[in-house]
Amino acid sequence: MTTETDTAKPSSLKRLVLVTLTILVGVVMGQSLISSWNQPQVASRLQLYQTDLLLQGSAWQADFLPADQRARVRSGLLGADPVQSALEQYQEVRETAVSAIARSRAQIQSQELAAATDEGKPLSRRLQASVSQQQALLSELDLRIGLLKANQGNTAAAVNQWEQVQSQSLPASDKGQTATALIQLWQSQPLAATAEQQLTENLEGWFRSRALEKLYETEGQLEQASALLAQEQREAERQLVKLALIGTVPALGALLGAGLLIGLLVQRLTQGSESLLMQNAGRGWEITWNGEIVWQVLVVGFFFVGQIVLPLLLGSLGLGFATFSSRARAVYSMAYYLLMSAGGIAVLVWSLRPYRPLPPDLFRFELKGRWWLWGLGGYLVALPLMLGVSLLNQQIWQGQGGSNPLLQTVLEEQDPVALLVFLLTAAIAAPLFEEVLFRGFLLPSLTRYLPVWGAIGLSALIFAAAHLSLSEVLPLTLLGTILGFVYTRSRNLLAPILLHSAWNSVTMVGLFILGSR
Repeated sequence: MTTETDTAKPSSLKRLVLVTLTILVGVVMGQSLISSWNQPQVASRLQLYQTDLLLQGSAWQADFLPADQRARVRSGLLGADPVQSALEQYQEVRETAVSAIARSRAQIQSQELAAATDEGKPLSRRLQASVSQQQALLSELDLRIGLLKANQGNTAAAVNQWEQVQSQSLPASDKGQTATALIQLWQSQPLAATAEQQLTENLEGWFRSRALEKLYETEGQLEQASALLAQEQREAERQLVKLALIGTVPALGALLGAGLLIGLLVQRLTQGSESLLMQNAGRGWEITWNGEIVWQVLVVGFFFVGQIVLPLLLGSLGLGFATFSSRARAVYSMAYYLLMSAGGIAVLVWSLRPYRPLPPDLFRFELKGRWWLWGLGGYLVALPLMLGVSLLNQQIWQGQGGSNPLLQTVLEEQDPVALLVFLLTAAIAAPLFEEVLFRGFLLPSLTRYLPVWGAIGLSALIFAAAHLSLSEVLPLTLLGTILGFVYTRSRNLLAPILLHSAWNSVTMVGLFILGSR
């Protein structure tokens, strides 16, 4: 016969294990969030990529237009002075990088960090890595800022900028040699034999064209200069098409979304509880398990497996994202996510096995109905809301706070096979697993203790924190709130999965277009 004391022992042991794992997970997550404090956001790099497209587009002559229209069209597309606008943008990002380096160095040298326990050592290494990353960015920015100033005729300021690169970089490094070649070129000094190679390999787009144009003029290579300008004209037309795609299409979507949101709010005011926004508004779920099961699934199934077990396991096998080739990184990312998903779902299924059969409206996937309208409508409404929050977020974090490293990888990726694998991971694997866990399980579970609106908000906040980047907490909380709202109204997991997939897919395609050469 089983006594009450006998049953209490396993429960007490289980809770002790959960508490231990929660502390371990909390330490790891805390360190990850702290390390993201001084990491640059990918958003600042995105702005520079768009700035570079504008610079390349500025070479467009629009010869087919009448002379009186040419200036107006160019100004409308590119702005009154794209070079000055680019200079201001680059200087703003440079100031952010300088501030980040100063903050990281201050943290490294602080007495608190020096007196910390062994847990401070990996943090110190991450801060050192952050400093190195920001210094590399700073050298790249100084090369480009110098070329922008040189294009404006401010040679002295340009040379000063390049001399800073020389002081920041090793003389034999690519950036150091490129800075030397630029100084020699603009000061009419004898050029090294490898100068053209350095400029071609280490500069891109408009910056490469300006440097090579100066080189060909200096050396009297008129034929090469003419070919360069012709190529730049063709490239300018291509970049303007890219600018139209990444600028016009999202803007139109945001306008449609704003119109839809206004229409829904008007309907809410006029129809009250009969409106679409109030559909299933106060209807929760009949949840038979308690908060300990929720705790167990999140801590063990998601955080412990995904953030501790898998990294340790793959690391012990000598597998690491940074050491792989382009396609291998993509396959590694997909495999990692699938393993994390399998582990999380396994813990979820195991945890809920005593509560079967589950209520029929839990984990509901049903092709019938208007779930697709909720998914697409939610995506359109998310566009203007996320745009506004992103602008606010940029003001708060000033380009810092970290971001998903996969975004930067996709932005710089050129292999179409690797891009396809990244897209499949972001558009299929991530929405399926995250919506099952955060909307399918967590949100309904929280309605046992909170009203529906509170469960939506708390599940969205946990969803955002799980991405381990401080700067993403605010926008991802908003996105999670929209996903939760769509799920509670549609009562069908296919709706938030469609929204989530559309958001990730459009983001990935935009990054590919922006980074393509």
